Amino acid sequence: MISVIIPHLNQPEALRRGLAALQRQEGCSLPFEIIVVDNGSHQLPTQICASYDQVSLLSQPVPGPGPARNLGVASARGDILAFIDADCVAGPGWLAAIEGHFHNAPDASVIGGDVRILQQQPGRPTMLEAYESVFAFRMKKYIDEKGFTGGGNLAVRAWVFRKVGGFLGINIAEDTEWGQRASAMGYRVRYEPKMIVQHPARRNFAELVDKWDRHIAHDLREIRQSANWRSRWTLRAFAVLVSPLTEIPRIAASDRLSGLRARTLAMLGVTRIRFYRGIAMLNEAKNAGGSGAAARWNRS
Repeated sequence: MISVIIPHLNQPEALRRGLAALQRQEGCSLPFEIIVVDNGSHQLPTQICASYDQVSLLSQPVPGPGPARNLGVASARGDILAFIDADCVAGPGWLAAIEGHFHNAPDASVIGGDVRILQQQPGRPTMLEAYESVFAFRMKKYIDEKGFTGGGNLAVRAWVFRKVGGFLGINIAEDTEWGQRASAMGYRVRYEPKMIVQHPARRNFAELVDKWDRHIAHDLREIRQSANWRSRWTLRAFAVLVSPLTEIPRIAASDRLSGLRARTLAMLGVTRIRFYRGIAMLNEAKNAGGSGAAARWNRS
């Protein structure tokens, strides 16, 4: 059995869309269950979950997708655990790809897949959709070079998860830390290209800023443990500020965009966000403080 675990926080319509996609899965011969773990929503998605087969609803008051996923694991019956986020849409062959990979590679223990941007008007991306189509969710790169994959498209044998242990809380990038912990223990993360989910782009620039505030806080916490951190951090900030020019070839060659309009929008997006990131990093070097953004997960 495959246990699909979904952390949820105040995204009822996205959850409905995601559950509908899971009900339309094709080619998977294993039975599966779906465990939605609400993480403190204003209203529990009770009716939404009850509208679909094989869906159970749990509640985790401790904030963060890590604790929510851990609670889902604790009640899971499957020998394969598949993690997806509430706002993601699984491709029709998502479960079949997970089943096939573990069946064809008995030594595989952890796999991650491809995450693509869900465009509201296919073929007419917004600036943020165009930008994130190129620069967000580069899972193969993360798996190959850094030994982790995102928690929104992750599958692991249940016994391996128990060996590695659960996800940590929101004061750390919990999926990054978990994947690298698993890799350090010898459970190599593998990439499965047919394991595809779609993730919506951020709705506005402020949401993208929140994401990078969290990353900046995590990176700053790490680099401050080393000598001469302030000068190294400042150099990194200036590199971020000038980096959009180096991204022109990537945007031009991307197979996830079509047409000059979409590529121009992607260039505008990367220029705007990296200017913000560079200035924010310089401000952190100046005051040596933290933004506190790492302690938030979709919370106002």
